Amino acid sequence: MMEIDQSRLDRLLLKNLMDNLADHIYFKDMASRFVLVNKASAEWQGYQSTEEVIGKSDFDRYKPADAQRMLEDEQRIIETGEPMVGIEEYETRQNGTIAWVSSSKMPLRNDRGEIIGTFGISRDITDHKEAEFREQEYAEDVRAIKESMEDDLRMAADLQRMFFPRNYPVFPPGCAPDESRVLFHHLALPNSSVSGDFCAVKRISKTKCAILQCDVMGHGIRSALVTALIFAMVEEEAHKEHNPGRFLERMNTLLMPVLRRDDTFLYATACYLVCDTETGMLHYANAGHPVPLHVRPCVGKTEWLMDDPARRGPALAICEGITFESFEKQLSTGDSVIMYTDGLYEVPGADGSEFGEERLLAAAGRFNRLPLAELFPALLDEVRCFSTEHEFDDDICMVGFTCREIGEEGA
Repeated sequence: MMEIDQSRLDRLLLKNLMDNLADHIYFKDMASRFVLVNKASAEWQGYQSTEEVIGKSDFDRYKPADAQRMLEDEQRIIETGEPMVGIEEYETRQNGTIAWVSSSKMPLRNDRGEIIGTFGISRDITDHKEAEFREQEYAEDVRAIKESMEDDLRMAADLQRMFFPRNYPVFPPGCAPDESRVLFHHLALPNSSVSGDFCAVKRISKTKCAILQCDVMGHGIRSALVTALIFAMVEEEAHKEHNPGRFLERMNTLLMPVLRRDDTFLYATACYLVCDTETGMLHYANAGHPVPLHVRPCVGKTEWLMDDPARRGPALAICEGITFESFEKQLSTGDSVIMYTDGLYEVPGADGSEFGEERLLAAAGRFNRLPLAELFPALLDEVRCFSTEHEFDDDICMVGFTCREIGEEGA
């Protein structure tokens, strides 16, 4: 085998490396002019051959700002002897096209160890960087969309809070709130920003008040939109129809075309009460809603408002042409009526059993001498203590009233 001297072998190996490596290899003098490049580097810079590059600098192909940055990097390497490894930098060619490379640049030394220039190797990472930028832009778009949705949810939550009672009617009209024959109270705890639970308290005559509570199936925006629709219905219909059963029938008729569509199945439970504050006579109807509590502290009892819960009608928007039966109950001074949504009692305990309506009835009985403003939080605490998570998975709404004076006592 023919022997090859070491210097010739080194040049041969370097030539093979330079000719075949796809990365860009270049050597520069002390003024950052090219003294040697491989074919890939020449083509990258837009030259036809490696010979065309010799003696030129980055200023011949790149925008001045980018060329100046490259020059300063290389001069710093020459001054300090410290290499730059794995840096990512962009190159803007004079025709305006932008490319990205990952570069490592090192000091070039002679046989005596003196720095005589720099050399480096760069790899085209333009596709990678563009994909990275697209990912960042996508993430930014997603973030902007998310922030916009969160803003919309906050606005929706603010608007929905306006649907709930901000003040209560007084009876007789014009009296001070603490002198009213009937005292009202409500509490709403949405599970998310917006809720499918809703309640309304309205005066419908000089002596009568109406209370509606509903629970729209599901959570979130869709259910909240239905509560907005129901709010509008109450504003429009409550003064027209004082019979609770016929009022729910009217709501059912109005909700059917909205909630029952081919691609949608929504329904709402509801309970509607009309109380004559002068006589204490209560009329009510129920559309698949939890049965209200009748709290009677004067006789030490807490009962269901309906004797037979099976006589409740179906939920709203389930069937067309349904009729709802109206019931009546005579209330006494000191009595309270409390409506609530099922999120209050459908809470699992440690053994997997649900808190349930019977435990709720018992708890209300223990707290039946408390005013509603204290009784509602007491019931919530009772359920939280029972719950394994000490939290509620569903929206909760409670609304009720207490009869302070009835009949001749209120005259």
